[in-house]
Amino acid sequence: MELQKHPKKSNSTLTELLMRVDDAHSDVSGNNTPADNRVVDVGFSSTSLPLSNPFVLSFTNLSYSVKVRKKWGKKVENSKVLLNNISGEAREGEIMAVLGASGSGKSTLIDALANRILKESLKGSITLNGETLESKLLRVISAYVMQDDLLFPMLTVEETLMFSAEFRLPRSLSKKKKKARVQALIDQLGLRKAAQTVIGDEGHRGVSGGERRRVSIGTDIIHDPIVLFLDEPTSGLDSTSAFMVVKVLQRIAQSGSIVIMSIHQPSYRIMNLLDRLIFLSRGNTVYNGSPSSLPRFFAEFGHPIPENENKTEFALDLIRELEENSHGGTKALVEFNKQWQARRKPRTIIMRKPNFSLKEAIIASISRGKLVSGATNESSLPDFANPFWIEIIVIAKRSITNSKRMPELFAIRLGAVLITGFILATMFWQLDDSPKGIQERLGFFAFAMSTTFYTCAEAIPVFLQEKYIFMRETAYNAYRRSSYVLAQSLISIPSLLILSITFAGTTFFSVGLAGGSAGFFFFFLTILASFWAGSSFVTFLSGIVPHVMLGFTIVVAILAYFLLFSGFFISKNRIPLYWLWFHYISLVKYPYEGVFRNEFDDPNKCFVRGVQMFDGSPLGTASEAMKLKLLESMSSVLGVNISGSTCVTTGKDLLVQQGISDISKWDCLWIIVGWGFFFRVLFYFTLLLGSKNKRR
Repeated sequence: MELQKHPKKSNSTLTELLMRVDDAHSDVSGNNTPADNRVVDVGFSSTSLPLSNPFVLSFTNLSYSVKVRKKWGKKVENSKVLLNNISGEAREGEIMAVLGASGSGKSTLIDALANRILKESLKGSITLNGETLESKLLRVISAYVMQDDLLFPMLTVEETLMFSAEFRLPRSLSKKKKKARVQALIDQLGLRKAAQTVIGDEGHRGVSGGERRRVSIGTDIIHDPIVLFLDEPTSGLDSTSAFMVVKVLQRIAQSGSIVIMSIHQPSYRIMNLLDRLIFLSRGNTVYNGSPSSLPRFFAEFGHPIPENENKTEFALDLIRELEENSHGGTKALVEFNKQWQARRKPRTIIMRKPNFSLKEAIIASISRGKLVSGATNESSLPDFANPFWIEIIVIAKRSITNSKRMPELFAIRLGAVLITGFILATMFWQLDDSPKGIQERLGFFAFAMSTTFYTCAEAIPVFLQEKYIFMRETAYNAYRRSSYVLAQSLISIPSLLILSITFAGTTFFSVGLAGGSAGFFFFFLTILASFWAGSSFVTFLSGIVPHVMLGFTIVVAILAYFLLFSGFFISKNRIPLYWLWFHYISLVKYPYEGVFRNEFDDPNKCFVRGVQMFDGSPLGTASEAMKLKLLESMSSVLGVNISGSTCVTTGKDLLVQQGISDISKWDCLWIIVGWGFFFRVLFYFTLLLGSKNKRR
């Protein structure tokens, strides 16, 4: 009986199993030379899970369809069925493989079982040991290995796996034991020679494609999950590497896990490692059973498999031939599979109701060393392996390590700020307090404040490059989204401090701004707050836009609008009422007004005296004597004595002229800082709502 042939449970944990790879190497190399692996004690107990209560993941009548538009411009939509009443089960100790041609529904079925399709879109039921499997619990006890290799390019193989261990293994596990677990995986996955090599990308030479694939698998099996989903884990690997990967998956299954994987075309040796097969054709099941029953199935269907033929290759070729050449497609094969399953059903032993509840089975699994990702003792099953402050430290450490390997990114930004500051310092060198100098100061403030925001645009590709890594890691509770936001905020501060002191130091004294050391300190704080608000704003946008170029376009356009409504080109009093709201949400408004007040808020300082009031007018070219005579005439008319040295315009007068009279400079500073926190909060909600990583 097929269901009676349940493999014997191993008392070993994953780490112990990973160390015993002699037979795997013997299978591959054909000799009995033992592999050089170090046996380590990771300190887990190994109490056996009761044999009467194995984990069984059952799925019944899974159906999923999407709407597809026929042609551009037409509103008519058709439903395309991706899954059509798919049923089956996967058992602890076994590997269930989903096979089929491209577009058959392999990845869709894996996504459905892994809760990566919205519940309202997916029909059918999924249970674990007869109990409905909640998504919250599934995230804790499972892992999902994506088809794409999503890794940080400038981290080494060992660093990548170590960071994964720090995320997924509990704080109660010592650093030494986490390292031992990483070393075990490195040896098992055949990555010892590449352990100190960076992952690499298009611009940096790193590990090979096959090695990168194995690292991706390692990051997701580090915490020894009860249920492991893999989307074509052998793609991009040579036959030997692919066999070694599936051999590891077999050992994971035998240590007390359910392994469900999609695979395109397994080799003969890999087929011998698989326990259950599901063949799909355009969303329909054409075979569901063990590999050993495959020849009998096709023989009864009327297409016997030749004796020396690869069984899976023959099956896949026949399915493709039926899809392309037959009028009914694989409909006959689908119906035959239903009849064949119905004939075999009476001979199948019906499983009894488990003696233990699902929670008790999971606790028993924890007691023997499984599920170390969330378990600190046998009775607890937290959502996350570590507290949020540990997650913040690990995320920050990883980001800093990755950034240190690419110092040119920060160097370019620092160079841009330094060059801009140098140009501004030489263009506005030592401005005087004349009316012309006042106008030049206004221009300097407007350009300087807007520049701080434009230089923050480099933050757009940072998150877009990490987005899918973030989605993969948070989908299965590696860390909290809030931890990611806080960590990214904290690690940005040192670089913003350097940029701010560079820009302020380059421009403040060179331009000849007022206020001395106190004025410089406020100018520096305003620059820092502007960098903070700009960085937060751009980070928020990066969580919304899908592409880098679109992000840059939106940032440039919005910052141009902010500058337009800041109060420099037109004062607040002149802005139409229907646009006045934009003036108050302009990020450039508050730093501009803050430094303007810092410069002109001294009540004892005069900026326009006597004859200077004629500067900038047609009378500005008149002689000094003529200007004095004009002042005498004005004095007689106005009844006020105005001499050549009489103060005509103070700093407060300038503030009124510019419409800057609402708030103090310190209030401006706090508003800028508040904008920064506001956009960070928006970024968090963007991640919370927009990165569910589920199909609709």
